[in-house]
Amino acid sequence: MDTKEQFEHVIAICRSLFEKKLEDYGASWRILRTQSVTDQIYIKACRIRNLETTGTCKIEEDIRSEFIAIVNYGVIGLIQFHHGFTDRVDTNPVEALKLYDQYLTESKELMYNKNHDYNEAWRNMRISSYTDLILMKINRTKQIENNRGKTIVSEGIDANYMDMINYSLFALIKLEYEDEA
Repeated sequence: MDTKEQFEHVIAICRSLFEKKLEDYGASWRILRTQSVTDQIYIKACRIRNLETTGTCKIEEDIRSEFIAIVNYGVIGLIQFHHGFTDRVDTNPVEALKLYDQYLTESKELMYNKNHDYNEAWRNMRISSYTDLILMKINRTKQIENNRGKTIVSEGIDANYMDMINYSLFALIKLEYEDEA
């Protein structure tokens, strides 16, 4: 498989889970403020780092499932960033999937452009480096949120969510295609 096929494959895995959770819970995440989404991604990334560091876990969800969660929460973060939070669920599953596809496509296009310029350097990186980079992006996002969204020269919150999504997709490809990636 080439890079685009691998990306489409892992994206389909993430989207499928997102769609199933929409059936179970609806778009209950619409009530989350972006800070809460950032904190949820933080929890997932911390767990990945702990699993990488200790090599042990006490619940069934593995690192792969946590990277999938980061992709999906990253997309939720983009939706919430651009559409704001609500006090009640105001989005049906069809609308939510449409938004999911829109923001995941934007993230994917950014990744393809960066991947071209960086010549697939991500393939030579360790999965643990993606974890660290995600944690760094989370800390940057928290700082921007603490600054009420204002930056002087840096990318904004949405760019950081996109990077978290893309680092997670890199990790998922490496996990899915260990021998090929």
